[in-house]
Amino acid sequence: MNKSQHINSISPMLVTRPPEIERIRREARLALPEEFEEFAAPEEFDDLPDDPTDDDLDDEDYTDTNAGFIIKPGETWLQTGADTPQAEMLFGSFWFQDELCILFADTNAGKSILAVQIGNAISRGQAVGPFQMNGPAETVLYFDFELSTTQFRKRYVGDGTGNAGAFNPKFLRAVLNLSSNKARKFNSYGEYITNEIENALISTKAKVLIIDNLTCLRFGTHFASGALNLVQYLQSIKETYQLSILVLAHTPKRNLARPITRNDLLGSKMLINFCDSAFAIGESQLPPPAEGCGPLRYLKQIKQRSTHEEFGAANVCMCSIVKLDGFLQFQFNGTAYEAEHLARQHEQYRKISDTCIAGLHQQGLSVRQVAEKLGIASTTVFRALKRMEK
Repeated sequence: MNKSQHINSISPMLVTRPPEIERIRREARLALPEEFEEFAAPEEFDDLPDDPTDDDLDDEDYTDTNAGFIIKPGETWLQTGADTPQAEMLFGSFWFQDELCILFADTNAGKSILAVQIGNAISRGQAVGPFQMNGPAETVLYFDFELSTTQFRKRYVGDGTGNAGAFNPKFLRAVLNLSSNKARKFNSYGEYITNEIENALISTKAKVLIIDNLTCLRFGTHFASGALNLVQYLQSIKETYQLSILVLAHTPKRNLARPITRNDLLGSKMLINFCDSAFAIGESQLPPPAEGCGPLRYLKQIKQRSTHEEFGAANVCMCSIVKLDGFLQFQFNGTAYEAEHLARQHEQYRKISDTCIAGLHQQGLSVRQVAEKLGIASTTVFRALKRMEK
């Protein structure tokens, strides 16, 4: 039997769906009204439109407004929104209007300080340092899950004498109401928080949303499913309420000798994959340039869709945290190569470390005991011993 005969001899496989699936499919189908039970033959309808031509389809959607997807020819998409003005910069090339942006850094690197500074500037319609803000002043809603009222006040009050006018009235800070009993009406804490965020957006009519920080939304972002649900939720409210969103996030413990990458965002890669832009605050390992200056920081673009990369590894923006007129803020001091501000791993230091590790190991200490005694990671000790065996 040749190949074609063999194929023709195979009987077709019948696909039988489980009864539950068939029941759901039957229920999903719309029943015909009674007056259409006796359906007329197609030829009895004289007013049916002619079949659409290719020219007709070029200018129309292939789906109705209730469908899951909107399908249009590529050329039609080019014309859609052609008259929409270009998105404005909110914080230079780091964050644009209508974007979902993620700002991430290690604990105590200054994420909240910078986010409040950006939010207050947007509420005034002003730029932050050298970073352009070319849109109008907007109402900013800042959800603070980090600081107490006392901690927040300490950052923005000068010498205990007050700091009138530090914040524009359009900058609104929101904190959890611990006396509210509304949470028990929801199935989970996450549902409660997201519901209250939307209620706050509706009541304040804010167009800029800042969330400090991402983990407080309780979406389980360490897992791909949780991260995807979070991003879908944020993108959904962004479109529904026409928002620009900045979300703050942490980095896990990282090697300070290596450049910051998208892999340093705590949680699933889904977060960085589906946001519109992202940038990070790095901690310089160099000492402050002058007495009285705060610790050196730098800003680095990690992802951008609305513009080209401006502040990458070869041009990070240098800054430090200072308190001016009672307002804790970032001060910007030019640009530099990121490599200049990473921790140095000197050859001499490595040789000294290897000598100490070898000596302690020869005394009978285990890898873990050596690590504890030297205050370094067990993996560092293990790799050093392996390297010295060669």
